[in-house]
Amino acid sequence: MSRPLLFAANWKMHLGPGEARTFLDRFLAIDTPRHGRTVMFFPPAVSLEATAERLRGHEHDLVGVQDVYWEAKGAFTGATSVALARGAGASAALVGHSERRHVFGETDTETNRKVRAVLDGGLQAMLCVGEQLAERERGETEATVTRQLRTGLANVTAGADLVIAYEPVWAIGTGRTATPSDAVVVHTAIRMVLVDLGFARDTRVLYGGSVNVGNVAQLVAEPEVDGVLVGGASLDPDGWARICAVGP
Repeated sequence: MSRPLLFAANWKMHLGPGEARTFLDRFLAIDTPRHGRTVMFFPPAVSLEATAERLRGHEHDLVGVQDVYWEAKGAFTGATSVALARGAGASAALVGHSERRHVFGETDTETNRKVRAVLDGGLQAMLCVGEQLAERERGETEATVTRQLRTGLANVTAGADLVIAYEPVWAIGTGRTATPSDAVVVHTAIRMVLVDLGFARDTRVLYGGSVNVGNVAQLVAEPEVDGVLVGGASLDPDGWARICAVGP
């Protein structure tokens, strides 16, 4: 099944509002919109509105928020609700990114609460899953990813607006990348879990983990890889435009 490619840029804690505007001015000047391809930007929360404003009118370029809290409002200093993110221009939200899990201690159950809040709030949820190096070395990759999926998607309806991003934690920011064949094995396992849970086969599954200009074409050439979630290599507008230009 042919699924439209999605290229997602996670800027993490980089690019303030002015830097985001400068980046997008350059990116939009050199990027050529293509049918069957969507580009999504996940700026830091302070740059969300600036990014959305610069991308207004570019229907194939979307904006998401890097994290949300599941409560609608209240005394939660530093947190961003789904409604606040949507009001600033977000159409999607990252949920369960490995840094939220392993730096900030987010549990699978908390991730699930966020997924449901994102979907209930009318945004697309991009659920991130992936194993740590020790889990990979013990042969627990599939079990870890399956647990994260089943718990993260508990009580989520099968028709939900959902994207999955597979991020092997050992490959994020390390320069180490899963080979295309490695990625396909895990993506196939993810697809089997999604189908078992009742999700459509057109649910996109992205790969994330030290993706760059040199390896992106091989990755997205695999039928089970529906795009990429990119960190460091998405911070340069020229390089990011080259990444987004690959594919059919």
